[in-house]
Formats: sequence, structure tokens, C-alpha cells
Amino acid sequence: MDRKEILKRVDHTLLAQNATWEEIRQILDDGLKYETASACIPAAYVKQAAQYVDGKLPICTVIGFPNGYHTTAVKVFETKDAIANGASEIDMVINIGFVKDKRYDEVEDEIRQVHDACEGKILKVIIETCLLTDEEKIKMCEIVTNAGAEYIKTSTGFSTAGATFEDVALMKKHVGPNVHIKAAGGISSFADAEEFIRLGADRLGTSRLVKIIKKQYTLL
Repeated sequence: MDRKEILKRVDHTLLAQNATWEEIRQILDDGLKYETASACIPAAYVKQAAQYVDGKLPICTVIGFPNGYHTTAVKVFETKDAIANGASEIDMVINIGFVKDKRYDEVEDEIRQVHDACEGKILKVIIETCLLTDEEKIKMCEIVTNAGAEYIKTSTGFSTAGATFEDVALMKKHVGPNVHIKAAGGISSFADAEEFIRLGADRLGTSRLVKIIKKQYTLL
């Protein structure tokens, strides 16, 4: 697969706790230059970022991040605030403890409420696959499908592991036909990116692919 086509599926990401505006701006400039799907950045920078790119690059941000145990009311408020500030896409973290407790109706209701708060913008639901059993992953595919979210996402990148080929293949098998898959966390090469896409991922959350391209241009 052509590298430009792969980059068009990338949410170019910077979510480090110590991220500065200068670093965020570089992510935005790179996203614009290499035509990534979006730039995924902390919510505190969304308004400034949206003004900076002036509609030329979708701005994605994270909700209930990274642990997912904010109350539903807080997640809904965060989402509405992000959308009002110019976010085009929302990546929310589920309450993983509720999944472990089999409080599935509450998990689904929360996703529905956040999806409603997105006002038609894209919602990606992070299920943190490294903390779930295969049975729980399959259940979350069902819940995300029923809740109407546009994407199911593997990982925050802040837990014990990121995306795996096995998890993406499992999700592709069990998610509904209208739900896309985002693989995130630990994607470090174009070869891995291409394999994730082959297995069914429509989006990739990473910053490393752009860094690889930039390094290659520097060496030329």
C-alpha cells in the first residue's frame, strides 16, 4: 500500500501530559503537510488548534482519558465542550470497571449519551483491549455497535499494551457492519500499519509514521 494512502488513515497523535503548544502546533503542521486523517490532541488545545488549522485538518480529542472512570455527566460535558471548541472527532474511554462488573446496559447508555453530545461528529470508543478478556472484547463490539458509535478503538496508548493484530482481527469479526475500527498504541512501522489495515482497521492512532517519513526526507 502506498505510504500516502496509509497516512490518510492516521490520526497524528500527541497526548503526552507535558505537551506544549509549540509541540501541538508541530503536530498540526505535520498533519496538514502529510494529509493525515486528523490531529489527535488534548482537549485544552482544541480551540487554539481549530483556529490555527482553519478547517483544513480535522481536530480530534479524547474524553474520559486515559482511565475511563469519569462519570457519564462529566464525559458528556467534556464532549459538548470539545465540540463547541471546534473538535471534529471524539475518542472516549469506556468505564472498564463497569465492563468487568457486567454493567453492560450502563456502558451502552454512556456511549449513547456521549454520541448524542457529539452532534453528528465522529465518535470513537476506546475499549482498552489489553485489560479485557476476549469475551469482554466481543461484548464491547456488540455494545459499541448497538450504541451507534462510528468507531471502536483498541487502546489509549497509556495502559499495559497497545493494539495487536489479533485484537483487530477479533473486532473485525464481531463488530457491526456500520462500525469502523481504529488501532492505536505501539504502531511503529509502515509494515505494521499496512497489516492492521489489511486486518480491518480504518484508522491508526500514532505519531511514529509521520516521524519516519520526516526522518527519511531529512536523510535525503
